[in-house]
Amino acid sequence: MRTMAFAARNAREIVRDPLSALFGIGFPVVLILLISMMKRSVPEMPAEMFGIAAFTPGMAVFGLSFLSLFLGMLIANDRSSAFLMRLFACPMTGADYILGYSLPMLPLALLQGAVCYVTALFFGLPVSVNLLPGLAVLLVPAMLFIALGLLLGSLFTATQVGGAASILVNLAAWLSGTWFSLDMIGGVFRTLCNLLPFAHAVEAVKAAMNGEYSAMPLHLVWVAGYAVVFYGLAVWIFRRRMRGA
Repeated sequence: MRTMAFAARNAREIVRDPLSALFGIGFPVVLILLISMMKRSVPEMPAEMFGIAAFTPGMAVFGLSFLSLFLGMLIANDRSSAFLMRLFACPMTGADYILGYSLPMLPLALLQGAVCYVTALFFGLPVSVNLLPGLAVLLVPAMLFIALGLLLGSLFTATQVGGAASILVNLAAWLSGTWFSLDMIGGVFRTLCNLLPFAHAVEAVKAAMNGEYSAMPLHLVWVAGYAVVFYGLAVWIFRRRMRGA
């Protein structure tokens, strides 16, 4: 009950700042529109990279990276005010705080993914029952980016979170294979990308949308493993901040 009450408060804070949420939802949609129009104007663009079916999973995952920015800013602002200081007098644990911050972000993640898919349908993405598993799979990379947002908000101040989150958003875009095929580059760069979770997140969503369910577990386990590690770090650092306060 403590966690749910705190989560309800954080959900209200998200609603009070709709511009940030609209930016996170709208920016990937704008990119889908631009790439689709470019593909129609330049038919020579390779379909395996810039076709709507190939581009949509990357855009859905890219949109989730903005969750780290929103959540990091929320936590950092709470830390800089007297709000968390008053809450520290409540019988809440570090895990209660972390869950309270995490839960309201999941509906936003599903909304972002749904808007991406619906937009892509207007530009030729085939209507398929596989879109529903593709939407559900987004919850796993969403937990990864939520964990990263928790970590950023626990480590940095409100003015620092913006810069750190911008770096994270760009890393998620360039190291996930969203803009180009990792196989096309190969070598050390592809190996590095495969060691990180972003490319696996895109591949898991792509496999779900293509109905290749047997290819999903390995990618999801890789992403979930990183999410668990970052959640553990966030809880540990947040507890240290609580004791310091």
